[in-house]
Amino acid sequence: MTNSYRDKVAVVTGGAGGIGGALCQALADRGAVVVVADIDESAAGRLASTIAQGGGRVEVRRLDVGREAAVQSLIDETVARHGRLDYMFNAAGVAVVGELRDITTDHWQRILDVTLGGVVHGTMCAYRTMVAQGHGQIVNISSLAGLIPFPTAVPYAAAKHAIVGLTSSLRLEAAAFGVGVSLVCPGFVDTGLFDAAPVLRSKRKDLLTWLPFRKMDPNRAARAILAGVERNRAMIVFPMHARTLWRLNRLHGALITPVMNKAVRRFRRSRI
Repeated sequence: MTNSYRDKVAVVTGGAGGIGGALCQALADRGAVVVVADIDESAAGRLASTIAQGGGRVEVRRLDVGREAAVQSLIDETVARHGRLDYMFNAAGVAVVGELRDITTDHWQRILDVTLGGVVHGTMCAYRTMVAQGHGQIVNISSLAGLIPFPTAVPYAAAKHAIVGLTSSLRLEAAAFGVGVSLVCPGFVDTGLFDAAPVLRSKRKDLLTWLPFRKMDPNRAARAILAGVERNRAMIVFPMHARTLWRLNRLHGALITPVMNKAVRRFRRSRI
C-alpha cells in the first residue's frame, strides 16, 4: 500500500497533546517530517522526544496560534528549512463549559482567538504558501459541535461551526491551485479538552455523564483522519455516533432535540 506521508513536511498546531499530539505521532510513524507547534513548549518537547526515540523526524516550535505573525513566521521558517510545506493540520483549540448566561466576553474572546483564530491564521498562512508552490493540503479540525447544536458550550460550538463554513468554502476555491482542503469533525474523543476547560456554575465530575457511548481514543482518531486526508476527502466525520447524530440533524433537527434537552437538564441539576 502506498504511503503518501513518507518524507512529506507537516505542521501540526496544538501538537503537544490530544488529537494534535496523536496526529504528530501517527505522521512520524508514517515517515513524515513533523513540526510539533504548541504554546506549551515543554509538553511539545516531551512528545517530540518520544517520537525521536522511536526514529521519527520531528521539530518543536512554540506557537501562539492567536497571533497571525507568529503563525506566518513558523510557516516561513519551515519552508526555508525544508523547501516546501505539504500538510498543515490546524488542531489547536480551547473551550469553556457553561450556560451562556454565565459566560463572559473574555471567555468568548479566548475561544475566538484560539479555536477559531488559530484555524483562520493557520489556513491563511499555509494557503498562501501552498498556492505559490502549487500543491499541499490544509486539514482543519472542527468537531461534531460544528455540525449540530451543542448547548452548554455555545462559544465553542459557534467557533466550530465557523470552521465548517471556512473549510468547506475554501475547498472550492483551492482545487484549481492544486491545494486540498479537508474538514475533520470528530465526535467525543478523549483529548482532555473539556478536562482543561473552565467549568462555570457546575461540577466538573458531572460533565458529559449523559453520553451513551465512550469517548474515542485519540490514536484511533488520528488514524481515521489520516486515512481520510490521504483520500483528499472533503469531510471526515467519525466515529459512528458522530455520523449518526450529524445525519439525524440534517434529516430533521428536531430528532436530536430530546438528546440535547436532556444534556441541558442534567447540566442544570448540578448547578452551583
